[in-house]
Amino acid sequence: MSSSQPAQQAAATSRGPTIRAAVRAEYGGPEVVEVRDVPTPAPSRRQVLLRVVAAGVDRGQVHMMTGTPSVMRVATGLRRPRQSGLGLEVAGIVEAVGPDVTGLAVGDTVYGAATSSFAERAVADPRKLARVPTGVDPVRVAALPVSGLTALQALRDVARVQPGHRALVIGASGGVGSYAVQLAVAMGCDVVGVCSAAKADLVRALGATEVIAHDEQDLPTDGSFDAVLDIAGGRPVTRLRQALRSSGTLVLVGDETGGPVTGNLGRQIRASLASLVGRRGPRVRMFVSSTRTADLQELAGYVERGQVRPTLQRTFPLEETAAALAHVQEGRVRGKVVVQVSNER
Repeated sequence: MSSSQPAQQAAATSRGPTIRAAVRAEYGGPEVVEVRDVPTPAPSRRQVLLRVVAAGVDRGQVHMMTGTPSVMRVATGLRRPRQSGLGLEVAGIVEAVGPDVTGLAVGDTVYGAATSSFAERAVADPRKLARVPTGVDPVRVAALPVSGLTALQALRDVARVQPGHRALVIGASGGVGSYAVQLAVAMGCDVVGVCSAAKADLVRALGATEVIAHDEQDLPTDGSFDAVLDIAGGRPVTRLRQALRSSGTLVLVGDETGGPVTGNLGRQIRASLASLVGRRGPRVRMFVSSTRTADLQELAGYVERGQVRPTLQRTFPLEETAAALAHVQEGRVRGKVVVQVSNER
């Protein structure tokens, strides 16, 4: 411990109660993230304070850490992040309730989205929370909110899949993809997953009737699919559309191959506009998921019925949050990674 650390900790304590939290003062790689004492957040009149049990590490938090693509800094801070904390997905126990909050009470175990959830305490909007199903491990559902809702909304609201449809999920072994495969199967679809050969066993176990190893096989171009979810990115949209029926929908969910300035945004906008202008052929849609209680409750129902199970590759303790982010940044995760903050259930 450096000579300045005791003084910093004493100063923090003098300002009031503190918690341990993962923070950073600048954009960069995992090396800019540190876990230290910070003031305990206080909920507003319309918020709740959560005692965090676990927080999922979604790909978006890697972008928040690095500040790339640069266009996102318009919202997060141009030269340095406006908010020092990181983390969005959360499962925890309600510890305090704002006076204008209804429907939740101290002691409720909930999951959803919170501000700076890589921490011992976090504040959250109750409209972005739902109760954890009885008997379900909060550590596992901490991996569900962002990635699970993205998969649910992409399939249900954008692709509008129906029983009997055929769905192609590209990037089927990752956070969003692992949920998309399970949800599409639960919705009555015949699912083909695309992933690396090393992860094919996982995707089959999730319910895919067929797995295409992208490092060994080409994507189908037979026009037999009703929905294509492109989570991995990097492939020409014209090629992806060849996999679809004329009435089908290509949903551009993610793309880690975009440039440093605009990322995948330019590709998504161009493809969506071209689809809207054109009169024939499959639709192409981009979308941004949203977190709301009703959809979290719907996801919880799939979990309770055993149709969806969060696939955790690994958990990290709070003090190793930087390592958890590095693990996700490397792009070799099978399913999800979680930061476990406490052992409470």
